[in-house]
Amino acid sequence: MKPELLAEAPPVLREFLGYIGTVKGKSPKTVEEYYLDLRTFFRYLKKKRGLVPADTEFEKIDIADVGLDLIRTVDLTQVFEYMNFLAEKRSNSADTRSRKVSSLRSFFTYLTNKTGKLKTNPVEQLETPKLKKSLPKYLTLEQSIELLSKAGSERDYCILVLFLNCGMRLSELVGLNLNDVHLREAKLKITGKGNKERIVYLNQACQDALKGYLAVRPHDGLLDRNALFISRQRRRISPKTVQHLVKKYLAQIGLGGPGYSVHKLRHTAATLMYQQGHVDIRVLKDILGHQNLGTTEIYTHVSSEQMARAAQANPLAKIRRRKAPVPAKHEIPTTKEKK
Repeated sequence: MKPELLAEAPPVLREFLGYIGTVKGKSPKTVEEYYLDLRTFFRYLKKKRGLVPADTEFEKIDIADVGLDLIRTVDLTQVFEYMNFLAEKRSNSADTRSRKVSSLRSFFTYLTNKTGKLKTNPVEQLETPKLKKSLPKYLTLEQSIELLSKAGSERDYCILVLFLNCGMRLSELVGLNLNDVHLREAKLKITGKGNKERIVYLNQACQDALKGYLAVRPHDGLLDRNALFISRQRRRISPKTVQHLVKKYLAQIGLGGPGYSVHKLRHTAATLMYQQGHVDIRVLKDILGHQNLGTTEIYTHVSSEQMARAAQANPLAKIRRRKAPVPAKHEIPTTKEKK
């Protein structure tokens, strides 16, 4: 978390951030997201309570003076009003509001159950906004192959290959070090969310791509000698640079519009492994570094082609209706019987 952000946080919030960072093992980026979410809530609270001049800009409201006296006055009704504020005034999506609900729950649970500073948890009954369930966008096998053909360097090619084969996150790829690569054992150590490490195995495409890149990787004048991927400035490649190069190559194959990004390559890897590689969902969970199986289950969606094949696979698919048998003469009803 950035030092300047931590410096502006009140003591009660700094204690909470320290708890989730050290005890819960959350990454610095996640800790910062918690802080930003809670800062928005306390700014709203101070504005709503008239604790700052009416003309104070929302983004300039100082929360350094927020203490337990103010926090103890929070009730569920006020939190509901805050959620409405997020939706109507700040145009926050359901996903964003859901994350902010999670931040509030964690903070108040900490104050209630971990430190005992609150007797009751005001957000215990707070519901998470209903999220729209939508299938993740991903590239087809043909599009993936075409994307790889556009790579302009060994480095860029290796980055695309790892994204499409290992399904790693952007932060995970950028954080790779030379000592994370074990070509002899065909393994790669990835440090994921919460600094949790996992091992993924490298297929031949990944091994070849890494060998090709390592043969031309710069060695002299590096600012970070252990970084795997190096920028033109001789330092560890930045997330922004990776995002730029991926979007550039996606645009070259006609996928430059909204909705296609680095994260879509992770979706692509997972979808191709599940649909065409028939990888077990529990194995896929470990490859992707998901904590819960439910997160991985979004990749169990099936394509329309698979649904068509399933329909044709039914053993009754080729059965045709037989013509009705012609009744024998003795079975034809007489006139009397008809009456």
